[in-house]
Amino acid sequence: MENRKVWLVTGASNGLGLALATKLLASGHRVAATSRDIKKLRSAIGYDGTAFLPLQVPLNDDENVGRAIRQAYEKFGRLDVVVNNAGYGIGGTMEELTDKEVRDNFDINVFGTINVIRHALPVLRKQGKGHIMNISSIAGIAPGTGWSVYSATKHAVIGLTEVLAEDVKAFGIKVTLIAPGAFRTNFNNPDALVMAAKKIDAYAPLHTALKRFSEMSGRQAGDPVKAADVMMHLAEMPEPPVHLLLGSDAYTRAMHKMDALTSGYVEWENLTKSTDY
Repeated sequence: MENRKVWLVTGASNGLGLALATKLLASGHRVAATSRDIKKLRSAIGYDGTAFLPLQVPLNDDENVGRAIRQAYEKFGRLDVVVNNAGYGIGGTMEELTDKEVRDNFDINVFGTINVIRHALPVLRKQGKGHIMNISSIAGIAPGTGWSVYSATKHAVIGLTEVLAEDVKAFGIKVTLIAPGAFRTNFNNPDALVMAAKKIDAYAPLHTALKRFSEMSGRQAGDPVKAADVMMHLAEMPEPPVHLLLGSDAYTRAMHKMDALTSGYVEWENLTKSTDY
């Protein structure tokens, strides 16, 4: 295969990460994949060849992340594409979520991503090329009620990715921020979606909405295999986009948010400018 690449995919035992890693291996690429549970990862991927390196990595452990990336580099001799996919959703209001629940979500969704980037960049800089794809969410652009903390983590990923793209452009490193909508993965299942343990009766209507969302599993519009195809296509593009929405629902929500921002900014233009000298 002429364009065979070395990919590092985090959170590859389920969801978009699993769809991507499976498609990559079937297409002849080499894949280093991470999961919190290496047995589950091996079972889910179902591939025993030398092109696959399964890694058990708690992404909130910076030292462990660094070791995993060194292992991948030592085995394959380079890294071409790094996909920060690992993460999980957490629903609940600010009043209901505990400090630990909030920090745990940031540890994986934000700091786990940062840890991977920090250790991958020296390799990519030395090579003078590479592509980092960070998976955010449409929730980071157009948040929904009841998802304040999850949306905050995904918004943080957007901000760090936009700046990262500028910071590393001179080294030949490409960066893409991917914001998916709802895909038919396990995201709505308990292993990928957590709800605040504490429930406050005053927020009962919101709890009903969150319950409806968790019951959508298997009925989402997005096809994870098609998402994998898109990511593989991005890796072949000489000038990939910095921002990419995935799914018609993500596109619709993003357009509505842009309209709301524009109208709000214009409406309050005079008040905004009133603070100038």
